[in-house]
Amino acid sequence: MIEAVGLTKRYGDKTAVYNLSFQVRPGAVTGFLGPNGSGKSTTMRMILGLDNPTAGHVTIGGYPYRKLPNAPRQVGALLDAKAVHGGRSARNHLLSLAQLSGIPARRVDEVLGVVGLHQVAGKRSKGFSLGMGQRLGIAAALLGDPQVLLFDEPVNGLDPEGILWVRNLMKSLAAEGRTVFVSSHLMSEMALTADHLIVIGRGQLLADMSVKDFIAANSAGFARVRTPDTEPQAREKLSAALTEAGGHVLPEQDGALRVTGLPLPRISDIAHDNGVRLWELSPHQASLEEAYMRMTQGAVDYRSTTDQKAGLQQPLPPGAQPPVPVPGQGQPGWYPPPPPQQGQPYAAPQAPAGAPEANPYAQPAGQPGQQAPQAPAAPAAAPANAPSAADLTKPEDAR
Repeated sequence: MIEAVGLTKRYGDKTAVYNLSFQVRPGAVTGFLGPNGSGKSTTMRMILGLDNPTAGHVTIGGYPYRKLPNAPRQVGALLDAKAVHGGRSARNHLLSLAQLSGIPARRVDEVLGVVGLHQVAGKRSKGFSLGMGQRLGIAAALLGDPQVLLFDEPVNGLDPEGILWVRNLMKSLAAEGRTVFVSSHLMSEMALTADHLIVIGRGQLLADMSVKDFIAANSAGFARVRTPDTEPQAREKLSAALTEAGGHVLPEQDGALRVTGLPLPRISDIAHDNGVRLWELSPHQASLEEAYMRMTQGAVDYRSTTDQKAGLQQPLPPGAQPPVPVPGQGQPGWYPPPPPQQGQPYAAPQAPAGAPEANPYAQPAGQPGQQAPQAPAAPAAAPANAPSAADLTKPEDAR
């Protein structure tokens, strides 16, 4: 078990972690979440004794990492997949780690097989891709068959098959009773992998609970309601009726309504009483990503701004209407709706496969005062004494 008590780390006048206390218990995959710069990597480095805390302490199995007897046999970690001597082969890299920790050499071949690198074991690691480097780092973490494992962004650079493999590996390790602590920014992957979450922001603890409880505490489901597109007056009528009944209604960009505060049967009854036909009435359960964004929106240090495209925006084509702003969009607590499912009759038409995307900087066709481009003229017949392609031997002639 990993236990942090009052953990604090300062770098000069910068406080990376402040008064952080939590426990990572065995038998479960614990996800470690937080925005960039929130202190996740610093916390992991303090757990492994790579950084000394300014205040507080952290222990593994009741001991600081530096006092663990033969720590590599008890704790395995992947913090930086690039921390490998590029001139060594994968096997020699793991063999050197094994010899330093008194691990039998046969274990090297075992973990190479576990991570799928046995066929490239003799190749130098400097030629490895990011995904192969991640697999080599995971192999190093598993080398001593430890009971405690820490992984910082273990799926970076992996293909879908590799991501699935890491997910199943984490779950199987936890099922064996090991302590598994995983940091990641992929919310969808954490929702499928983690059993418990520890969330920090600006170095402080924001949440320490199960995934299910975290979603329930930091998000609210809503109903997605759609009326016929040919009856805009019905949409306004229904919106007013739902608001009068105590619901909170927000329009979505595709014309649907997002309704909170009313159960689906009540929404259906209100629509029926007002004579409004419904094309859609569906529940939407919040995802881990939505709950995470809602909780951490005040702890994000790096925010993007709207691209004004000063001097680059082209005039709208004749008859085109500017986009209508959606009320509530950009405000705290507002999140875009999920994309429409394929096969829905009201889904926006998709561009045909292979069709070129519109160039936002191209001059719109049909502008007043512009002429349509002329089709290129057919090439003239080559003279009888013109050289053939085989005669063009010089690169400049070939051009």
